[in-house]
Amino acid sequence: MTILYLLIPLTLILLALAVWAFFWAVRNDQFEDLEGPAHRILFDEDENDLTPEERQRRRDQAAARDASRQQDDPPH
Repeated sequence: MTILYLLIPLTLILLALAVWAFFWAVRNDQFEDLEGPAHRILFDEDENDLTPEERQRRRDQAAARDASRQQDDPPH
């Protein structure tokens, strides 16, 4: 019976610690993107690791390359 005097406060302390850790994680955006890492493995290129500006620059280069290919090809 005397062990309850130790276990109940210890349980309450651990519960308070778990609640604090949960709210800290929410406040620091730890749960912001849960599906992104799971889907990221499906992509061949590591485009998700690039900054948005670098992604846009690569898209612009690809569009320019495609446009120049279309100009070089004669119409059929």
